[in-house]
Amino acid sequence: MTRKTPAGTWIAEIWFDPSCPYTWITSRWLVEVTGVRPVEIRWHVMSLSVLNEHRDDDPEGDPDGYLWVPVRVCAAVERHHGHEALGRFYTALWTHVRDGDDWTGDLETALAEAGLPRELAAAGTSREYDDAVRASHHEGFGLVGGDTGTPVIAVTGPGADRTAVFGPVVSRVPRGEEAGRLWDGLLLTTSVPGFHSITGPPLGGPEF
Repeated sequence: MTRKTPAGTWIAEIWFDPSCPYTWITSRWLVEVTGVRPVEIRWHVMSLSVLNEHRDDDPEGDPDGYLWVPVRVCAAVERHHGHEALGRFYTALWTHVRDGDDWTGDLETALAEAGLPRELAAAGTSREYDDAVRASHHEGFGLVGGDTGTPVIAVTGPGADRTAVFGPVVSRVPRGEEAGRLWDGLLLTTSVPGFHSITGPPLGGPEF
């Protein structure tokens, strides 16, 4: 049974690579927003590996393709259990990360904590879900294009057309009404015809 979205609710779709710490922080901001604004989140995957696969350099420093592993598992979760389950898995994957740690959680443990079959972890070393990863990636990337990365957020609301941006990129999680004000600012800027981008000061280290 599909849960009906209440009238007056905004939909925030986020395309994320699960290995990116700044994307994780943005995702926690969105979760905070749902507590202070009428917003529902839809979760989708994108992939830095797909984004950079035709480049001569390797900006992610991943010559062995390690970053394919978590995003394949995410694609398997979304295909078989839906976007809400994907959101739960993503949360569980990062739950035990602390300052200075890599994102690398235990995939099986994260699946179990999200109420999902541990067997889905095997998708990480299989190519079975590569087409699904690419399709989801190109859907999100196609909304913004250009020199962008993870995350991509698309917003749709009552009487408003769907708009999409790369970011916002933040180094700490805004909480409560501060999260709401950033959401309000996102809606305001993206509502202006011709709006393209805003770049802030140099990015600090992620604060989990």
